[in-house]
Amino acid sequence: MATTLAQVAALRGEPDDVLRLIRDGSDIIVPLANGEPQRILEVIDRAAPELDRVRIHQMHVAHDYPYLHGVYGDRLTHVSYFLSAITRRAYAEGGCQLVPSNFSDLPQLLRRTTNCSLLVAQAAPPDQHGFFSLGTNADYAARFLGNIPVFLQVNPNMPRTFGENNVHVSQIAGWCESDAPLLVVPPSPVDELDRTIAAFIAERVPDGATIQAGIGGIPNALLKALENHKHIGIHTELLTDGVVDLVESGAATGLRKATRPGKVVATFALGTARTYEFLADNPVVEMLPVDWVNDPRIIGREPRFVSINATVEVDFLGQCNSEIINGQYWSGSGGQADFARGAMHSPEGQGFVVLHSTAHGGQVSTIVPQLSHFSAVTTSKNTVDKVVTEFGVAELRGHSIEDRTRSLISIAHPDHRESLERTAYEGRWIRH
Repeated sequence: MATTLAQVAALRGEPDDVLRLIRDGSDIIVPLANGEPQRILEVIDRAAPELDRVRIHQMHVAHDYPYLHGVYGDRLTHVSYFLSAITRRAYAEGGCQLVPSNFSDLPQLLRRTTNCSLLVAQAAPPDQHGFFSLGTNADYAARFLGNIPVFLQVNPNMPRTFGENNVHVSQIAGWCESDAPLLVVPPSPVDELDRTIAAFIAERVPDGATIQAGIGGIPNALLKALENHKHIGIHTELLTDGVVDLVESGAATGLRKATRPGKVVATFALGTARTYEFLADNPVVEMLPVDWVNDPRIIGREPRFVSINATVEVDFLGQCNSEIINGQYWSGSGGQADFARGAMHSPEGQGFVVLHSTAHGGQVSTIVPQLSHFSAVTTSKNTVDKVVTEFGVAELRGHSIEDRTRSLISIAHPDHRESLERTAYEGRWIRH
């Protein structure tokens, strides 16, 4: 142990030490959300005038930096794989690049398209054995631990977690300290429409099902609605306060899961202090790399798998746009298609895509004949299973285009059904 402690102490330094690991043309990989090492990125940003063709690759940026906005030209640039509130604006202004990708593909994508020069990440303090934990994160970063140079920002506020997100002191190039508070994201407010939609889903979720729930009011309402179920399993990319509540209610034991029975599986966590306290030294939680957690083939091994994800609009074919609003990129593909396809392969699996029936105060129907101009297909017509609004559930998988169209119109808002039906006949989506 004395040797281990000496190794840890010897590698302790300042954030500026990261600069010795950066060369011209370096590709720097950064975990998403709370995995982001703010002090290290600030150092890299300040050094930008001395850099050349350095790119930073990251999903869901947590803090703002000048380099995100393209102020250094090719000296230091940002490549995003999912927009946050910060990079959404930067991308709209032309300050950074956006690469379309499924979350599950990101480790392989980074290996194939970048130099994988350096991983910088935030971590929990090392344990007595000299292991650092990425805490709230495994995501794509975990796949590079021990395989490329790693420089860590150690934060006592980061919870130590178990899984495949730990790295030994012998496998890192250095570390520095920070005591900045973690990013806190309170649960999205839940309204009556959310509860109505959640009730439609909850009654279709059997005891013993394994679930994945995205972020937002409807997933939060569903997690609450499942608290009287039995032996629910958790296999989700994102662990939130709602998941914590479901586990602590006794409903989510995971005992009937085919993979990792009894374990709560996630690839990153984002919530309030309640979530981070739940994670800390909790052996029930396993933080695993995203190319395993989100792999449709792995998901498909779970019987009765249920995925729940929100979308922006759905057209008569069943195509779902979940990333573009009013012609502007809002987020990215994330893991929605990963879990939709995984649920499709699961015995008795179900994939739910959820949305309110209208937007803009009821003026716009979210059930549309064709996706809006410049919209993207996030979940394809061949993958989508069930679409749910506050007016019911449209069963699409295995149904004809005409049947899909009729079902979707039936769950549209009544104020828009006549117009949708007329368009459907005129466009010959409905022929009889």
